[in-house]
Amino acid sequence: MTSIWFWLAVAIAIPLFAVTVAVECTVVGDRILMAMDRLAAPLWNRADDFVRAATAAFFIAIFALGGVYLTPDLRTRSECVSWAQLFIAAGLFSRRTMLLSAMGILALWGTALYEYQLFHLLDYLVLALGVAGYLVSFSLEGSSWQEQRFTILRFAIAITLMRSSLEKFAYPDWFYPLAQDKPFLTFGMPADVFLPMAGVVEFVLGLGLIWTPIVRRFSAITLLIIFNAAVIPFGRLDFVGHGLITMMLVVAAIDPSREIQIAPGFRRAIVGAPIGFIAALAILAPTYWNLHAVLYGRDTPTQISAHAGHRLAISK
Repeated sequence: MTSIWFWLAVAIAIPLFAVTVAVECTVVGDRILMAMDRLAAPLWNRADDFVRAATAAFFIAIFALGGVYLTPDLRTRSECVSWAQLFIAAGLFSRRTMLLSAMGILALWGTALYEYQLFHLLDYLVLALGVAGYLVSFSLEGSSWQEQRFTILRFAIAITLMRSSLEKFAYPDWFYPLAQDKPFLTFGMPADVFLPMAGVVEFVLGLGLIWTPIVRRFSAITLLIIFNAAVIPFGRLDFVGHGLITMMLVVAAIDPSREIQIAPGFRRAIVGAPIGFIAALAILAPTYWNLHAVLYGRDTPTQISAHAGHRLAISK
């Protein structure tokens, strides 16, 4: 909060957020949304097929990779885990077995708790809950929950990105070795300048995924560009690791729905953008640091660096 670069990023990102909301209320905004609807219609008409195929492809990929829980970052020596992920992929081809796949995804996350720390597995829990929630709601044909299946995916990816953005403030040491090895990632800025600004941008874009339709779609498209651009320096493994995130972002980008079920008037108001940012930060940031304090105690910078080294070792 004392970083001038944090406040500079806020001063840039929030007005852009508010301006986008204002444009959405005009004829120009309607035309932009209609153009997006036309472009996205072919894929949106097969959205459920896309989600199931992308999810199945992800689990087949990590089965082929072998020795990981749900993501290449979480390694395991158990062959049973790899085969379980293949069975999860197989269950996605039938509505009758999708519930079993959902239970399998949550079971894998629970199993990973035996080897990895709860604090960082919470990011994967939200993703797992999002995908499992989609599979369960899709399998409940004719129910009101089925209509909310894409909303579940949007909220899952939004919460995941907003929470993970806080790592840039809590664990900057994770990024420093990467910035030294690949300095182009910071766009020529010092790491201490880039990190707080990148954290704000990621948080705002994550919040945008649950905002008004045009903000949601622009946020999703921007994040898709960022995640896919990372494949160039980091390779195919990065593409596989972000497979579920990419799938959720595509769904958020092509979804033509205009209804806002929660506080529609507030989110369509220009003042809703800065107030929503403050409220989201006020909710997520304290829960992030308080949970950290419960699990690790009041860490010193040295201790935080030790946790960072442990996480980097896991990633490697």
